[in-house]
Amino acid sequence: MDKILIKGLRVFAYHGVNPEEKQNGQMFELDITLWVDLSKAGQTDDLNQTINYAKVSKLVVAVMQAEKYDLIERAATQVADAILQNYPVETVTVLLKKPEAPMKADFDYVGVEITRTREGME
Repeated sequence: MDKILIKGLRVFAYHGVNPEEKQNGQMFELDITLWVDLSKAGQTDDLNQTINYAKVSKLVVAVMQAEKYDLIERAATQVADAILQNYPVETVTVLLKKPEAPMKADFDYVGVEITRTREGME
């Protein structure tokens, strides 16, 4: 199966269990992988035969900013579900990174990665 990749999508949002995370917000970064058959798009050069990654990115930003969640697991699930509900993809993987997590440690980011399928939506 072919893939469309959206890497390093940065979104300012308000997720976390600490009150200051919900009040002050922070930057999140997402890597999105969409499994979809791209053969028709490759043959026709027609945008209507593929998934418009600009529109997917806009949806992801909207979902990330629509509500405030305690857990990034919940935010990632909401993103995956919205993509599956709005686009004809078979599978979606969401890697949600939280590089500014309030931890006393030296790290690049904490994050979760989830994969959801259209079959699981039914």
